[in-house]
Formats: sequence, structure tokens, C-alpha cells
Amino acid sequence: MKTYGFLLILMAALLHASAAAAQDISANPAPTSGAFDTVVDEYFDLYFGFHPTAATAAGFHQYDEKLEDLSRAGLEREAAALRSFLPKLEKARSAPLPQQSADDLEFVQSQIRSRLLELETIRMWEKDPDPYASQPAYSLFLLMKRHFAPPEVRLRSIIARERQIPAMLDAARHNLKNPPKVYTNVALQQIPGTIEFFRRDVPEAFSVVKDPKLLAEFRASNQQAITALEKYENFLREDLLPVSHGDFRLGAENFQKKLLYDEMVDIPLARLREIGYADLRRNQEQLKQIAAQIDPRRSTGEVLATLRNDHPAPDQLLQTFRDALGSLRRFIEQNHIVTIPSTAEPVVEETPPFSRALTSAAMDTPGPYETKDTQGIFEVTLPDRSWKPDKVREYMEEYSRGIIVSTATHEVYPGHYLQYLWSLRAPSKVRKLLYCDSNSEGWAHYTEQMMLDEGYSKDPRIRLGQVTDALLRDARFIAGLEMHTGNMTLDQATEFFVKEGYQVRPIAEMEAQRGTNDPTYLVYTLGKLQIRKLREDYKQLRGDKFTLQEFHDHFMEQGGLPLRIVRRAMLGNDSPTL
Repeated sequence: MKTYGFLLILMAALLHASAAAAQDISANPAPTSGAFDTVVDEYFDLYFGFHPTAATAAGFHQYDEKLEDLSRAGLEREAAALRSFLPKLEKARSAPLPQQSADDLEFVQSQIRSRLLELETIRMWEKDPDPYASQPAYSLFLLMKRHFAPPEVRLRSIIARERQIPAMLDAARHNLKNPPKVYTNVALQQIPGTIEFFRRDVPEAFSVVKDPKLLAEFRASNQQAITALEKYENFLREDLLPVSHGDFRLGAENFQKKLLYDEMVDIPLARLREIGYADLRRNQEQLKQIAAQIDPRRSTGEVLATLRNDHPAPDQLLQTFRDALGSLRRFIEQNHIVTIPSTAEPVVEETPPFSRALTSAAMDTPGPYETKDTQGIFEVTLPDRSWKPDKVREYMEEYSRGIIVSTATHEVYPGHYLQYLWSLRAPSKVRKLLYCDSNSEGWAHYTEQMMLDEGYSKDPRIRLGQVTDALLRDARFIAGLEMHTGNMTLDQATEFFVKEGYQVRPIAEMEAQRGTNDPTYLVYTLGKLQIRKLREDYKQLRGDKFTLQEFHDHFMEQGGLPLRIVRRAMLGNDSPTL
């Protein structure tokens, strides 16, 4: 259950390269399987050279003092280097390789094409003003949230990154051209929280530092960043908003290409639309049946409104989540759902002050190469003590008991935390560091229904929470597709979330806005449906030897690859994913 605050940026699609890749490779011999690791290492050196924030997240801290270069020249260098690297990758793929290595390189190649589509064709860097402010904030947040080094060391990295923020905001002024009005409005909504993050949260995260010289440097760099952000806010309001008349729609051709490169999905859009609506109708019918089971005298909407008030008291919220996680883990182990490859359990804590603007509940796992601070933390944001009772009540409606179970399943057991534990034993660097959203989010969403189907709870209120979440993802599926192919306006998408997705209006407005710059947020339902089909096909292949745990373990072993490649590995063929 994540909020869409000022750090809503999509890191998974970032691909990296450097000018070194532009060297002529025609004289190089064709790589053999022995050269595979060298090619992969070179790729990730380039990868993190262009995107040091992703390096910090992964656990590579030699990049901690660098910030992304989002200037036009920097982005053009990245695109040129990626294009120069593709032939080297293609040569590596043409050599005799183990199937696992060939699959890894196919995924890397697809991701490079995805990044080139973004840089050269979609060009969000000319349209969306928000990442220029949210990206550096997220970059600092990664240095704050994990104690992988003493606070003084991390604060020096904070200072180094803060000093580069004014240049990033200058790049925004030069890059942005006729953005969609919704993008500029969202940026204006987000930036006060970003500025407050620098004013309050960053200093608070390093309150234990006492070195006077270091603190003086930090106060100067932090104030410089705040001043630059305040000027950027004024630029957004006074200069950019009046000329924000652009179109956010990708168009059918780019939408199809984005799906192909990001997710390796080549299903025609007309067929995808049919798939999305069919799943929506199935879940709507199930919602009505469950609501009638709970109270046949009330409408579905009235039952949902009543259940939103079925939540623990704020001071019991953390313990309620702890109880849910313990119960989920015991059920998984007792019923042989999937192997949990570690006895390490995440701790459940209140979200720290410097990250409460980012999320209401989320799994915080270290990067796969983080060696110092490796504790998994499930963070839950409690109501602020300064809030009035009405605001507390409204906030706690997001923690109804059905949603608590769905959230705990999605984020922890057997969702994202389990994925993290398996990623630590992934067989290759590619599978540790890259993932496909329809695999990652598809798995987490798939588990919400799977656990209840396997008997975790017979309480119809819990099932209603799961189906409500499924309807939200169905509405994303359809709204994103329809908006970006010109069949639905932003206002129509908002109404769709309300009427067809059974979402309250504030959530509907936020979700529709998200869809304007996250066009393929259909990945949740798309991935879930692909995994369900894979399970049925695998069951047919295995016959009497099929067990749910063996299927899930075999799936986890593949890492975060696109489902097309996972199917090939598990079934031995290239049959359709849906």
C-alpha cells in the first residue's frame, strides 16, 4: 500500500552506458561463454556510471558522491553509448553460450532498447518536470535510510550530491518543452514536500553528527539545494505552467513498443484490452457476491464503506501487521506453498521521520550487493500525532483488515521480501540486479489471491480486501491502455476508477494522474495472469509430479526475467504467455 509521494520515480527502466562503450569493437574476437562475465561486468560499469543512484540502491557505494547528469548533452552521451554497446552485446549473444547466459543477455539487450526508446522517442525528459526534483531527493534518501557506513561518511556523500542539484535543475529549464499540464501540476503538488524533505528530514537523519566543520559544509550545501528548489518551484508556476499544453499520450505504436522492450510482451493491444476487461468483469462479479455474503441487505458500495471502518486502532497497527506476517509465514511453511530460503525475518517498525512522506507501508530491503546493513524492514507509517481526529479516521480507513492482509502478503510473505531472499541466491549478476516489472509486481499481486485460494483465510472480509486490490490493478490495466491510445481522457479515467474499480474519488484521481506518466502500470495484472497461465501449463507438463511448492521454487529460481523467458526455461518452449 504505497502512497504516490514526491519520490514516485520508475528506476527499473534506467539503463546505463558510458563513452568507453563507443570504442570500435570490430577488431575484437567473438566472445565465448568464458567472456560472458566480462561483457556483463562492462555493461554494469557503464550502467552505474550513468545512474549512480541505482548503484547506491544496489549496494555499490563507490558511486555515492555522484548524481545523474540529466543535461541534454549527458542524455545524448548515454544514448550514443548504448547504441555503441549494442553490437558488442549482439556479438556476445552470437557466441556459443549456456542457455542461462543467453537468456540473461537477451534481457539486457531488451532493456537497452527500452532505454533508447525512452531517450530518443518518448523523451519524457522533455515533458515531465517532476523527476528533476524527485530524483535527487530519492538519491539522498538512499544514503539516509541505511546505515551501511558511519553517519559522517554518508553525510559527506549527501553534501557531494547536494552540490550537484542546482545543475540538475538548470538542466530541467533547458530541457523541458511544452509539457502536459497534468505533469506540471503534479510537479507543483509534489515540490513543497520535496523542499520540506530537505529542510527537515535530511538534517534530522544526521542529527547525531557533531563535527562542526562537516556540519557547516552540510548547512551550506543543504541551503543551496533548498534555494535551487524554491527557484525551480517558481519557474514551474510562473514560466512552465502557462505554456504546458503538451499531450501525455504515447500513442498505440509507442505503447506497443514499450511493452515489448520493457516486458517482452508482443500481444496486440486489442487482445490486451479484451484480457483486461475480462479480468475486471470477473473481479466485479466476485466483489458483488462477497459483499452479498457479508450483508445481503446493503449495496456493494455500502458494504465496502462499512468495511473501511474495520481497522485496528492506530496504537495497535504495528502489532496487527506483526501478527499478520507471523501468521502468513507459518501458513506458507505448514502448507508447503514456497520455500522461504532464510530464517531471517523482517522487523516491523514505524516509518522513520525522514521517509514518512514517501510511503504508508512498504518493504525496505537492501540491495543484493549490500554487505553492511542487510536487515529487511517492513515500515508502516502511523498517523501523525498532530492530526485532528477526522484526518486520523480517514487515514486509518486505508488499513482495513482485508487490506492489511493483502498488503502484508504483497510486500512481505510471500511477495517482495521473499523475492529479495531468493535474489540473494540468484545464479548471475544480471538476475540479481535487473528485474522485469510484470515478473516482480506480477508475482506479488499473484500471491494475494493465491494465498487465499490455498486456504489462508475463509473470512469474506479478507477476501473482499483482496478483490478490491485486484480491481484497482484491473482499472490501472485498462485506464493506462485506453488513455495512451486516445480512447479515454484523464477525467474519464478518474470516473472509471470510481465506477468500475470501486475506488474512492481521492484514490481515483491520484491513480488516473499516475497513469499519465506510468502508462504500462498494467504490469500488476498482466504479470499475475501470465504467472497463473504458466502454473496451469507447468501443471499439465508435470502431471502427477506437480506440486505448488516445486512450481513456486522453480519460478523463484529464474530471478526477475520477463515471463516469456521464464516460460522457456520452465516449459522448454516459446508458447504464448497469455
